[in-house]
Formats: sequence, C-alpha cells, structure tokens
Amino acid sequence: MNWLEFRKKMFDLACFSINQVYAWQPGFNRNNFVNWTQKGYLVRLRQGMYAFPEYISEPGMAAYFAGKIYNPSYISLHSALSFYGLIPESVFQITSVTSLKTASFKNLFGEYSYKSIRQDLMFGYLPLPLADGRTTWYATREKALLDLLYLYPFYKTERELADLRLDEDILHDDFDLIEWESLGGRFKCKALEKRMRLLGKVYGL
Repeated sequence: MNWLEFRKKMFDLACFSINQVYAWQPGFNRNNFVNWTQKGYLVRLRQGMYAFPEYISEPGMAAYFAGKIYNPSYISLHSALSFYGLIPESVFQITSVTSLKTASFKNLFGEYSYKSIRQDLMFGYLPLPLADGRTTWYATREKALLDLLYLYPFYKTERELADLRLDEDILHDDFDLIEWESLGGRFKCKALEKRMRLLGKVYGL
C-alpha cells in the first residue's frame, strides 16, 4: 500500500480511525501511520485517529473534528455561546459535552475540552451544516447556557452571572424562554433552577 493509494481512498473522510483503515485493509502496516505523520502527510488528532493536513485551512473543520475525536459529544458551553453570539469573547478552545469521562486533546487543528454529563442529559443539540455539506453537532442556545450553569456552579451570584456579559438583544429576541424552562426542568436539579432564576433576574428575562 503506497501513500497515493491510501490518500485516494481516505481523503474525502477528512479524518479516520485506525479501525476504519483495518476494516478496509486488514493487513495494513501500522508503521505507515508513524511514517506518514512524521513526513507531514497526516495529522494525529488523538491516539488511533488521524486527519489530512489539507483540511486545516477549511472553515469549520476544527469544529467538525470535535465530534469525531470523542464520540458521543456535542459542542456546547462557551464555544456554542460564542458561536451564537451570546457572549462577546472569541473562544479558541473548543468546548463540548459528552456522556463519557472528562477529557482533553490538543493537535494541529486546535484544543478540545470535553465535560462529562449524565447520559440522560445528552439532549438539546442539533446538526449544523458546514460549507462542504458535512454537519457537526451543536447545543441549542438554550441548552448551551443550561450546560454552562449546570457544569460550572461558579456562576451562582448576580455579579458572576453579569460578568458573562450575555447579549441581551439575543436573549430577548432569539432565545426561547419556554424551551429554556422545559429543558431546564429535565435536569431535575434544584441548584440549577436557582441559578436559572437568578440569571433571569440579572438579564430581565
């Protein structure tokens, strides 16, 4: 198996696991991954997973890989809030929620952080399209904010919630308060409900 044959077969996937390669070529030489990575032909995303460096310049691919590197997961928390314009800061680390254990990864595409949540709280996310027709999973506005309040109990006073600097125009025009309350109730968490009420007071919801 030479590089050109391999690239032709796998390139459109953008990223792949070694198990996918073995399913295609059971006798594949594992040393090829090391050699091709050292030559810059491949980028190691995490143990057992690789991508093609040509995708580094493609918009949205770093976010797309977030769901591939650690699955199941969806982009949420500060990354999703920034994506929707709810917080003013640009977020360089891609933050996701997962039902697996908390983890983090760093590669040439970026830094990835995954916060663990109960399996029954893996809801409130949807696939959003990328430019090339691929999709990646993002929390809705409402679920991203709920995940933040639930996973970061630091946000428990009016001052700390005000310091989030949530965009009040988006909160009042594009934020679904009925959905927010409905999803929040599914957490069955009194502390979260208290923080939700406090956030509503701070931002006039």
